[in-house]
Amino acid sequence: MPTVPPPADPQDDVMPSPELIGYRGPTACAAAGITYRQLDYWARTGLVEPSVRPAQGSGTQRLYAFRDILVLKVVKRLLDAGVSLQSIRTAVDHLAQRPQDALPGITLMSDGATVYECTSAHQVVELLQGGQGIFGIAVGAVWREVESTLSRLHGERTDTGENLIGFDPADELARRRNRAG
Repeated sequence: MPTVPPPADPQDDVMPSPELIGYRGPTACAAAGITYRQLDYWARTGLVEPSVRPAQGSGTQRLYAFRDILVLKVVKRLLDAGVSLQSIRTAVDHLAQRPQDALPGITLMSDGATVYECTSAHQVVELLQGGQGIFGIAVGAVWREVESTLSRLHGERTDTGENLIGFDPADELARRRNRAG
C-alpha cells in the first residue's frame, strides 16, 4: 500500500519577519551594487556597520539587516553623484534616526555638497525653486529595488541560522533546500 506523504507544513511557506533575516557580505554587496572592498571599508570606518552581527575577529561573518543594505545602496548612489563623504555621513546619520517605516517616504536631494531630506512633494518643489537641489534619491524606490534583489538572494534567519534562499511560496525546490539546509 503506498504511503501518503505528510501534509505540507504551512510554516514552510511563511517567510520569517524581516527583522529575523540577515544577509552576509556578498549578498549585501550584490543587493547594494558595491564591491566587497567598499563594504569592508565602510564597516571598518563606521559609515555603514552591520546591525545584525558585526565581525568579531578573523573568520566571522558580518550579517546585515535589510535597512543596512538599503543605506548601503543610498550611499553608493550619493557617491556616484559626487557627494562628499562628509555629507554622506550626515545623511546616513539622519536616516539612522528615522523609524524604518518612515524611510520609503523620504527623498534625499543634493546640490553635490549638501544632502537635504524631503518628506513631501511640497518640500522637493520648494528646494528646487530655491535653486538648492540638483538631483534626488527617492528612498522608497531604492527600497523596492533592494527588496526585489534580496528576494532572489540568500538570507539567513538570525534566530536559527537557517539558510533562506530567495523566497517564493510556489517554489517547492527552494522549500526543500531550506529544510535540508
